[in-house]
Amino acid sequence: MRAPDFWRSDAFPAPLLAPLGQLYGVLGRGRRALARPWRAPLPVVCIGNLTVGGAGKTPTVLALVRQLQARGIAVHCLTRGYGGRLPGPVRVDPAAHDAAAVGDEALLLAAAAPTWLARDRIAGARAAAAAGAAALILDDGFQNPYLRLDLALLVIDGGYGFGNGRLLPAGPLREPLAAGLARADGVIVIGADEVGLGRWLPPGLPRLDAQLVPAASTPDLAGRRVLAFAGIGRPAKFFASLAQLGAQLVERHEFADHHPYQPAEIQALIGRAAALDALCVTTEKDRVRLPPALAAKVLTLPIELDFADLPALARLLAPILTAAGAMSPKPDYRQS
Repeated sequence: MRAPDFWRSDAFPAPLLAPLGQLYGVLGRGRRALARPWRAPLPVVCIGNLTVGGAGKTPTVLALVRQLQARGIAVHCLTRGYGGRLPGPVRVDPAAHDAAAVGDEALLLAAAAPTWLARDRIAGARAAAAAGAAALILDDGFQNPYLRLDLALLVIDGGYGFGNGRLLPAGPLREPLAAGLARADGVIVIGADEVGLGRWLPPGLPRLDAQLVPAASTPDLAGRRVLAFAGIGRPAKFFASLAQLGAQLVERHEFADHHPYQPAEIQALIGRAAALDALCVTTEKDRVRLPPALAAKVLTLPIELDFADLPALARLLAPILTAAGAMSPKPDYRQS
């Protein structure tokens, strides 16, 4: 879906929809009150958010995967597989699954670490534990009350914040702001804080600042004519990244988040780029949804999450690293 403008400005019809938002909040509170969270036999980290849309959860999961892997932790990922048809639990295989089966985020995660798709988060956690995972990272799932979390980090888009501060459908919030922040162990603010998040965040809640930056494998786009398209939560962020790299954006095409691209759509974009003497460029998340025969004709902009204070991140992860390290297999130095 594409976020409506009134979610940010609080213009009409947001006030009219506010009673529905209040009902949504009551239903969510009731669901959490009745739930009895299950504790997995391995530490569970959740990367979630309080708003609908692309705050940057998947790049954050990938950044934490690298942090744990660098310390020798057997980390697995767990995702609901939004946009995919499989209910799971199933281990994602990029060679056998496509975005229609498992969703785009699952394919990106599976390229970095063993990844499980499961609409039932408990079943997914059981499968990961049985397969030898020493730590589990959830891509989303903060509002799911059935799996106990050992570390819950909320990702916030510094340019969007919490929108108009109202609950769905009057605004972008998935749950009341104060209740969600009270359950979080920390927040990760991605990009410059343009909305004054400090007035919303509770005192003492750990805050990490980070930036999405081009990966080392990013093609040189400086001075190049580019036709850019994206079907992500906030395409404007992608277009801005291209401009910062010096690309000359001759056209921009926005699609809804998780848009299932059809061959005719992509062929038309490729043809339009050729007519404009431009490169056709999209995001990594979009590329895994492209028809395979056409994907090779489209460039991607790979990105990574760069933390401003890695020691602060290490302090938040310390309990997880300790628990996961105790579960990881130790090398056997005995002589045979």
